[in-house]
Amino acid sequence: MDSSILQQESYIIRRKVFQIFGASFHLFNAAGTIVAYSKQKAFKLKEDIRLYTDEACTSELLAILARQILDFSASYDVIDTQNRQPVGTLRRHGFKSIIRDKWTILDANGAEVGQIEEDSLLLALFRRQFGGLLPQTFNATADGVQVATYRQNFNPFVRKLRVQIHPAATARVDRRLLLAGGILLAAIEGRQRSS
Repeated sequence: MDSSILQQESYIIRRKVFQIFGASFHLFNAAGTIVAYSKQKAFKLKEDIRLYTDEACTSELLAILARQILDFSASYDVIDTQNRQPVGTLRRHGFKSIIRDKWTILDANGAEVGQIEEDSLLLALFRRQFGGLLPQTFNATADGVQVATYRQNFNPFVRKLRVQIHPAATARVDRRLLLAGGILLAAIEGRQRSS
C-alpha cells in the first residue's frame, strides 16, 4: 500500500454527493488534498468497498469485504490488495449497536487488538431518540489506549467523517485497519443515520 497515505495523522472522509448507485468517498489529508478515493460497489449482495489511490481507480489499495449477506453483526475482512494479504477484520456488534455502536478490531490472525465504540451511552441514546441532531463520535482503543477518533460533521447535506489517528496507534494497531474503520463508519453508520 502507498505508505504516504498511511503516514497521515488526520483524514476527512467525505461522501460524494449525487451518487445514484453505490457510494463513493474522497479521503483528504489535513491540508485538504485528496489522498485516496473509496468506492462502495452497487448491486452487491455482500458489502464490497474498495480504496484506490485516485478517483480514476488506477491503483487499488484495500478491499473491505463483508463475509455474509445481510448480517446484522457483520464481519468485514480488510485485505491489502497490492500484496494480496489479509490485514484484519472489523466486526460490528449487531444487537449492542442498537443502543450504542460498537466494533471489534481483529488482526490478520483473528486476535482481538482493539475496539471502536460510540463515545457515550447517554449521547448514543439521545442520538437514537432525536435522529441526526447530534453527530456521532467514535473512539478506537487498543490495550486501553486511545488510538483513533472518528467525528461526524453536523451538516446533513454534506456527509463528512473526521479521522484522527493518534501516535499510540503505530505500536498497537495496523493503521490500515483504522483507516478501513473510518471508511466503514462513513459508509455503514452513515447510511443508517440517513434512512
